[in-house]
Amino acid sequence: MKIMKKSQAGTSQSSDLMVVVEPANELRVEVESTVKRQYGHLIKAVVEKTLADSGVTAGIIRVNDRGALDYAIKARVETALQRAQ
Repeated sequence: MKIMKKSQAGTSQSSDLMVVVEPANELRVEVESTVKRQYGHLIKAVVEKTLADSGVTAGIIRVNDRGALDYAIKARVETALQRAQ
């Protein structure tokens, strides 16, 4: 899957997250989170696995997490990717 345009999914409310995807020549995942010190690496791992499962090899993915669970992270990334096609 190729990211064709800038897109986003989610909200900035508590227990949710905002995901923004943009086209790029390289793959870069940026995570901001209220729990980054404890769970930032796990959030990034969920995002990277979702990208790999979707066949994404290039793009800038920005995640602003407010305490979302793994299934919400995956759903928001998938939705942003679908909207970016």
